[in-house]
Amino acid sequence: MLDDLKYIHEKDAQDALGIAEKQWQQLQQEYDIPELEYKVENIVVGGMGGSALAALVSQSWPGYRLPFEIMRDYEIPGYVSDKTLFIASSYSGNTEETIEALGKAEKAGAHIVIIAAGGKLAEIAKDKKYPYAAIPSGMQPRYAMLYNFKAIITILEQAGFVNEKEASKTLHDAGEFVKTSVGAWRADVKTDQNIAKQLALELSGATPVIYAGPKFFPAAYKWKISFNENAKNVAWCNQFPEFNHNEFLGWTSHPIDKPYKVVQLTSDLEHKRTQKRFEVTNKLLSGRWPQPHIVEAKGGTLLEQLLYLIALGDFVSIYLALLNGLNPTPVDLIEKFKTELAN
Repeated sequence: MLDDLKYIHEKDAQDALGIAEKQWQQLQQEYDIPELEYKVENIVVGGMGGSALAALVSQSWPGYRLPFEIMRDYEIPGYVSDKTLFIASSYSGNTEETIEALGKAEKAGAHIVIIAAGGKLAEIAKDKKYPYAAIPSGMQPRYAMLYNFKAIITILEQAGFVNEKEASKTLHDAGEFVKTSVGAWRADVKTDQNIAKQLALELSGATPVIYAGPKFFPAAYKWKISFNENAKNVAWCNQFPEFNHNEFLGWTSHPIDKPYKVVQLTSDLEHKRTQKRFEVTNKLLSGRWPQPHIVEAKGGTLLEQLLYLIALGDFVSIYLALLNGLNPTPVDLIEKFKTELAN
């Protein structure tokens, strides 16, 4: 089925695979951000879904010089004040949680920056002359995550809060690495040579559970989101070493024949003790849980490995959608939910 290009083109009517293949271009997007000079003590990002995910990825790379918190909520932390940089991030620009949180941040006196592709947030930025990163529109938010990632790093690098030197340039250059990597997962690459198709087949008919260490947990979370929205498939994720303090035991009380498939995203850049935890866990849970599918990150740097895993998860989830007989792109039930919630 996954080598049947006619079937793929029919089911993938909005070309999710094409978008995934070209996502490297998002890292080369340039944003016209003015010089930002803030004397702040902390950074808060208000966002949901893929907008929050971009901020989560940025905590692994490039990292920040100030305390950094992500709020997926209508509320904001009690410490938000005129010493806070508040970034309101929403692809549509109409995410109600983010808009309400923005209003509260304004009342608290926070400095405001907005990331959006339009909507109410773009109007607010224009009316109040807030610094604004305009993301290209016309996509499903989850497909624009790297646009958002580049935007938030551009903003915070401009403000002098990024640990990595020349982070925006490094991101731009990393686009070429992603371009090369995704070529191996294209629809016209046969299953016997395509690890994305192979893994989708392995996961078909089950609930994927994705694990990673702290540095690569954002990639595991992206896999979860992609399975949910692309494949319309329930999925879960967690991270080591926290896993070993609780969830580890949860796998021991039932037969091995569970309705799950385990995926472990591993890297030699994780803490040595975290790497050993994967080894010991797999030894002690052998015969108690499904044998994990181990996906080793490729790339010479932390950034390249993060981008490799994120992009691979996109392809696996789209192929899983096709195996489920579904168009990966529409999220009709989410749209219906938003409509009913507005009534």
